[in-house]
Amino acid sequence: MKVACVGGGPAGLYLSILLKRQDPSHDVTVHERNPEGSTYGWGVTYWQGLLDKLRACDPESAEAIEEHSVRWNEGVAHVGDLATRQPGDEGHGIGRHKLLELLAARARALGVRLEFESEVSADDLPDADLVVAGDGVHSALRSRHAEEFGAALTPGRNRYVWLGTTKVFDSFTFAFVETEHGWIWCYGYPFSSEQSTCVIECAPETLAGLGLDRASEADSLAALEKLFAHILDGRPLIGRAASDGGSPWLTFRTLTNRTWHRDRLVLLGDAAHTTHYSIGAGTTLALEDAIALAEALRESTDLPQALARYERERRSALLSLQSAARYSAQWYENLTRYIHLPPEQMFALLGQRHSPLLPYVPPQLYYRLDRAAGRLEVLRRFKRWLGPKLARGAHARALSARE
Repeated sequence: MKVACVGGGPAGLYLSILLKRQDPSHDVTVHERNPEGSTYGWGVTYWQGLLDKLRACDPESAEAIEEHSVRWNEGVAHVGDLATRQPGDEGHGIGRHKLLELLAARARALGVRLEFESEVSADDLPDADLVVAGDGVHSALRSRHAEEFGAALTPGRNRYVWLGTTKVFDSFTFAFVETEHGWIWCYGYPFSSEQSTCVIECAPETLAGLGLDRASEADSLAALEKLFAHILDGRPLIGRAASDGGSPWLTFRTLTNRTWHRDRLVLLGDAAHTTHYSIGAGTTLALEDAIALAEALRESTDLPQALARYERERRSALLSLQSAARYSAQWYENLTRYIHLPPEQMFALLGQRHSPLLPYVPPQLYYRLDRAAGRLEVLRRFKRWLGPKLARGAHARALSARE
């Protein structure tokens, strides 16, 4: 089969790897419009579950990704002058540039053709049995047929900017700072031994009140470094100037599509769907798309049937995560509902921000109910652990009595 992957992001590269592993005779080309080594973003996060899937699909690339990742197993939240730290699941971070470098090297080793500075027109698709649109949320290939795909973009309310810093956080770090114009906050996590990602978010009124919507990048970075000095420890923030000279502050847009394929064109990753960055799942979902599409193509030689199966499986898998992402975004949009709670309570509800129930229950009541439910679950686990031991003890005593 001849396959053209348009977009050299993680999804397109990983799909090319999986297809060549399944059948070396597949003719696979990845087209990327930018030069090799140029990419946006800082670091990406993922969790152990993704690494297990990658290891099952291609141990070589999984090993390389794990080797170049950093890890943390705690979260810390700073609210004004107060802070609370709690243990959590082990998270992983890797630089986006490094991830693409590793996947590109693996793809080349398997015989995939990588064509950089290769612009693919929506009106002149490559000569291939299957064309994969992995060209991101602004996909030109999807946009050309937007009505047929049923694409819909829903903007969020808050504004955010994606930055780097030479401060290497030792955990996933949240910091909430109150200003005279409202709250502004950041999410920080390491992705190498030298740098971290720092995403800063606030309501549009706060952005305007602080003058950040019209400040130059240098002035904006200086103001943000002052606001978050207590977590940056004097380290600078690093920006990425907008190519058109416009504001680097963005509004997240949730993308959905009514269908993910038409004829020989199929959507992958952010071209098919987006989930709010606050759940840190974008790259994970894109890679899982690639796994599902490769599996569907392996299981069926009938292309329409394979693409329908891929779409069906991924839509089903995404339902709960898309819901979690919506509630997570809303939690931050309604931050003032939670921010004045004691830090340990606020942090606990931050961890519960995916809950569809939380917006409808008074925060302190929800916290008490959640704590009570947690204690009940501990008791249930203890009973499950203790039950077999008591049974074995009773059995042993019965045997001893018979003897």
